[in-house]
Amino acid sequence: MKHPDSLLLYVADTAKTAEFFHRLFEIPVVEQSVNFAMLVSPTGWALGLWARHDVKPAPQAGAGGVELMVTLDSVAAVDEALVQAKALNAPVLQSPVHLDFGYTFLVGSPDGHFVRVFHPASA
Repeated sequence: MKHPDSLLLYVADTAKTAEFFHRLFEIPVVEQSVNFAMLVSPTGWALGLWARHDVKPAPQAGAGGVELMVTLDSVAAVDEALVQAKALNAPVLQSPVHLDFGYTFLVGSPDGHFVRVFHPASA
């Protein structure tokens, strides 16, 4: 089996969530309809957004519950990413902190998914 190349999130408002991730990750929305949107990064990784009410069979899980991770090259880059996320009014769920795996913060998406940004700890 090949490696996964995309992630699909169930969301309440595809347009609102597509705009959020477009601005946060600076990647284009390449497809958009009333109940679906697709964003694709320059590396080819895709993030699909599907209106929760339109998913068949209906999802069993509640809203949110997925954590997207972004690895950055420096502590300064993490701090800069936090400024960008705050400018988008993303709720800060965890302020910048040094944890075992590195320097990190966590923000929420419009649908309660998490976006963790971090710089790995030195080995």
